[in-house]
Amino acid sequence: MFEEKSEGNGSLVDENQLYLGAKHQANGKPGASGKARLSARQEANDKCDLLRKSLNRYTWQEIQRHNQETDQWLVINRKVYDVTGWADRHPGGRKVLNHYAGEDATDVFRAMHSDPDIVRLYLKPLLIGELAPEEPNQERNKNSQLVEDFQELRRTLETMNLFNANLGFFFLHFSQILILEALAWVIVWHFGSGWLVTMFISLLLTVAQAQGAFLQHDMGHLSMFKKAKWNCLMQKFVTGHLKGLAAKWWNIQHFQHHVKTNIYSKDPDIDLGPFLVIGDLQPVKYGKNKIKYINYEKQHLYFCMVGVPLLMPVYFNLKSILTMYHGRDWKDFAWVSSFYIRYFITFGPFYGIFGTMALIYLVKFLESPWIACVTQMSHIPMKVSKEENQDWFSTQVLATCNVKQSFFNDWFTGHLNFQIEHHLFPTMPRHNYHKVAPLVKSLCAKHELPYVNKPMLKAFGDVARALKKSRALWKEAYCMHPEI
Repeated sequence: MFEEKSEGNGSLVDENQLYLGAKHQANGKPGASGKARLSARQEANDKCDLLRKSLNRYTWQEIQRHNQETDQWLVINRKVYDVTGWADRHPGGRKVLNHYAGEDATDVFRAMHSDPDIVRLYLKPLLIGELAPEEPNQERNKNSQLVEDFQELRRTLETMNLFNANLGFFFLHFSQILILEALAWVIVWHFGSGWLVTMFISLLLTVAQAQGAFLQHDMGHLSMFKKAKWNCLMQKFVTGHLKGLAAKWWNIQHFQHHVKTNIYSKDPDIDLGPFLVIGDLQPVKYGKNKIKYINYEKQHLYFCMVGVPLLMPVYFNLKSILTMYHGRDWKDFAWVSSFYIRYFITFGPFYGIFGTMALIYLVKFLESPWIACVTQMSHIPMKVSKEENQDWFSTQVLATCNVKQSFFNDWFTGHLNFQIEHHLFPTMPRHNYHKVAPLVKSLCAKHELPYVNKPMLKAFGDVARALKKSRALWKEAYCMHPEI
């Protein structure tokens, strides 16, 4: 758990720091009597009680008023924090905090932070009060029993050590990528750079890049090493050197997607206007307002023929470059540059400068449909809505779906076929998702929530079917509301 508590009294004050004086008496000599230690402990408890009494008490109505970008409060474990000044320094980006301003963030806080001990150091100075005793743990519109059941499930999984990563699994995954890239070089070195050879090594490199994308995804969520700087270095290596993307851009984009999945204006993965209209609400809004940037009646074709192949080589790369440029992030720029330098050193002697660039973007072009299908099939067909301030469990279950398990499906999706479990527990290593799935399914059944688990081909097809449904809603609204 991520609760912040001291020894025995539950306050934010570290008792050890308060009674260090027990080790020495006033005359400077070591104190050995139990009476002195008892007195110091009592003094520490009195100070903790004083701190608790001095904390302001707030109602949910008061907290919910602080939900603006310039005034952000949130609640974690009944403690109230003012994160306004911290937002610009938040590693996950300021928008993540703003999305939960004025709300209970206990479950999302636990879900997104893999190392609570580090986060506690940053939280303490931000503490401004706590919920009034008569206030419930969550906002009154939330299902308190479901929240309690989910928190109990998380405690059970922590007891089972399912948040501990198996380094051997990730080493084998990393080895797979290195072997594929080395094999591609050996083949072109031995057989030359003809068209058939080029296409074959492009496929090998595409597989390596796709599997690298899944490893990049892991590095963004997991703490693989005890020291945070090594985790940060590993993420930059995988994201920058292996994938050629900016780690900071990836974090900001992806964390927003996780904390407010499929929520209009908060999840960048579904904020596709004006290119596509998604869900049930956005198409109607565009239709009523006579918005027609493209012919939305054919948006499913645009998605398949334009959006899918250009996702990686154009959209992701452009967003990554713009983030580095505007943020003047030279470290990310160096890591991304090392990706291209590695390709030029490896394949430049066979293809030259322009040929190597063509190879890089051919691989990205081939990788793009793979990654687009894996990521979008679990979200676009599911519930897309405005902010409803639901509990964490309901939000993630309704906005995501799974793809049936098999050896191929696990490998092809990087275990992201267990999308529900991944969204509920982002910091859980993916090799444990299948162990958690039955428990999550059981909790869904208890609270009458759908647990959607599809065959892969149906999941692919549902993306186009969802886009067709949205286009029909747009057309109906567009035709029924004449221009004013």
